[in-house]
Amino acid sequence: MRTGTIPRVLGTAAALAALLTAALAAPAVAERSTTPGRAPVQAAAPADFTHPGVLVSRPQLDFVRGRVQAGAQPWKSAYDQMMGSKYASLTRTAKPRGVVECGSYSNPNNGCTDEREDAIAAYTLSLAWYITQDARYAQKAIQIMDAWSAVIKDHTNSNAPLQTGWAGSSWPRAAEIIKYTYSSWPGSGRFGTMLRNVYLPEVTNGSHSNGNWELSMTEAAIGIAVFLEDRAAYDKAVGKFRGRVPAYIYVNADGSLPKVAPGSGLDTRAKVINYWQGQSTFMDGLSQETCRDLTHTGYGLSAISHIAETSRIQGQDLYPEIADRLRHAMGLHAKHQLGTPVPSSLCGGSLKDSLGPVTEVGFNALANRLGYAVTNTQTLTERQRPAGSNNLFVAWETLTHADNPA
Repeated sequence: MRTGTIPRVLGTAAALAALLTAALAAPAVAERSTTPGRAPVQAAAPADFTHPGVLVSRPQLDFVRGRVQAGAQPWKSAYDQMMGSKYASLTRTAKPRGVVECGSYSNPNNGCTDEREDAIAAYTLSLAWYITQDARYAQKAIQIMDAWSAVIKDHTNSNAPLQTGWAGSSWPRAAEIIKYTYSSWPGSGRFGTMLRNVYLPEVTNGSHSNGNWELSMTEAAIGIAVFLEDRAAYDKAVGKFRGRVPAYIYVNADGSLPKVAPGSGLDTRAKVINYWQGQSTFMDGLSQETCRDLTHTGYGLSAISHIAETSRIQGQDLYPEIADRLRHAMGLHAKHQLGTPVPSSLCGGSLKDSLGPVTEVGFNALANRLGYAVTNTQTLTERQRPAGSNNLFVAWETLTHADNPA
C-alpha cells in the first residue's frame, strides 16, 4: 500500500474534512514497516564475497572433516548416513532436460524429481569430496552439474517458481565447494551462465503465493548471487528476505494482526486471516502456514535459516534481525511435534504432519552462537539426529551444522 501525499492547503475546513475522510476510509491493515521504531537497514552485499560461502564455509567444512576423521558423534553417523544414500553414488547418471515442467502436486512431473535429486546429489558429492579428498566425488559432482548446464533452458507450468527455488538452492552449494576447493572445473563458467539465465530470473522477484515459496526462491537467489558475485542480486534477495520473514512468522509485538509483505495486497483483516489459513488468533511463533501443515512450515523455517547462514558467512549477519521470530517459531512447532497438546485456539486444536529434518541450522545459530535457551527445539533436533534429506532442498544438516562453531 502506498501512502498518498498530504494536501498543502491545510487552513481550510474542506482540507481538514478531506484528511479526516481519507483516514477513516483507509484499509484495516496497512503494509507496515518490518522494523518498527527504527529506520530499515539497507541491504549491503559484501565488498568481497567469501568462497565457498553458500550455507557452508571452509572453516565449517574443516570442522566437519575433523570430526568425521576422529569418529566423533553425531558427525560420524551423519556422514555414514550420507555416504550410504543414493545421492553419494559414484555410478549416478544425471537426467538433464531442456525444459523441466512441474505442475501443482507434481502433476505433471517432467524432470522435476530428477532435477531436484541431481542437484542434491551434486551437493552430496561435493561434501563427500571435501571430507574424503577423494577426487572421484568431485569429478562426479562436476559431471552432474555439467550435464544440466549443457541443456536446461527453462522451467514451466504452475510450480515452476518453487521448483526453480528448490533446485536453485542446492546447485550453488555444490558449485561453491567444487569451484573453490577442487583443482579444476573447466565448465564452471557455463554453469554460472545457467544460474544467471535460467534460474535467477525465475526467483529474483519473489512470489505472493504461500510464504515458503518466496523464502525458497529467495534462498536460491542469494546463493546464486554469491556464486556469481552479483551484488545487485544479493541486495535484492536480502530486501525480499527482510520483507517476507516478518510476514511469515508472527510475534506478539506485531500487534493484533501479522505483518504483510510489501506488495501483497493484503489490506484488510479478512484477507490476512484467509492468507493465514483461517487462523484468527495469533501467538508468538505462529507461521503463516502452521494451520496448513508443519511440513510446509518447515520448508519456510529451513529457508529462513539457510539465508541467514549464508549472510553470516558473507559478513552481513541477518540472524540478529530475525532471531526472535525464528526462536519462537521453531520452539512453538517443536513443542507440539514433541507431543504437547494443541490448544483449540491454534488451528482448531489439531496440527498436521511434521517439520522434517530442518532444525539443525537454526538451532546451532540460536543456541550455540546467540545463546538462546531453546529447549524444545534442542530436544526435537537431537531426537531427529542424524538429519537426512527431504529430497527437495534440505540435506545432511546434522553433518554440516550440528554444534558447528565455525
